[in-house]
Amino acid sequence: MTDITQYVDHVEHSIGGFGGHAFRRMTHISMAAIPLAYYLHGETIAAAISLEPREFVSIACITILLIEVARLRLGIIIIGQREYESTQVSALAWGALAVCLALLIAPEMEGEGLKSGMYGIPLILGLTFVDPVMGEVRRKKKDMRASVYAGLAVSYFVWLGCHFWLGTDLVVALLLAPLTVAGEVPKIKLIDDNATMVLLPLAGLVLMMPFL
Repeated sequence: MTDITQYVDHVEHSIGGFGGHAFRRMTHISMAAIPLAYYLHGETIAAAISLEPREFVSIACITILLIEVARLRLGIIIIGQREYESTQVSALAWGALAVCLALLIAPEMEGEGLKSGMYGIPLILGLTFVDPVMGEVRRKKKDMRASVYAGLAVSYFVWLGCHFWLGTDLVVALLLAPLTVAGEVPKIKLIDDNATMVLLPLAGLVLMMPFL
């Protein structure tokens, strides 16, 4: 059986201790505002610097990655990051990359406002809410199964909520909600779960689109 201790996010491994850990969680959750701002005000925001919304997302992503390269070369870690992130791509950078790819790749449906993000929004909200819940359950209960069950409950709440709120296809919600959780479970050194929790359901969505 897999040793649950390898999955636990120990607070003491975060720069800043519990305060850094809390800051990390709040930063994670605050990313939920990104798709809402993009689908509601993306054109206005991008137009401020004479860009299209997708161009703005691409430039923002490239900028974040360049900053991450500079951070790695200098070996800098900030509050909320973990010590090992001084020598490898941070969870924040992986999350930012995945969020940007979701905004660029997820189909935008006809219509105005949030309904055009009926796929992009649940992809990103799945990351911002499911990951912290699974991490906290895993940290407190030391039980991977409980973490997965909690993640599935939150993921289905997000995806089915977007079905009723935005019109996300029901079959998409039912099939992609577990993929969001599946992206959190395996621990791969080369890529952070902040990326896989978005990219795995995003890949599933791309494969499903011809049939929708």
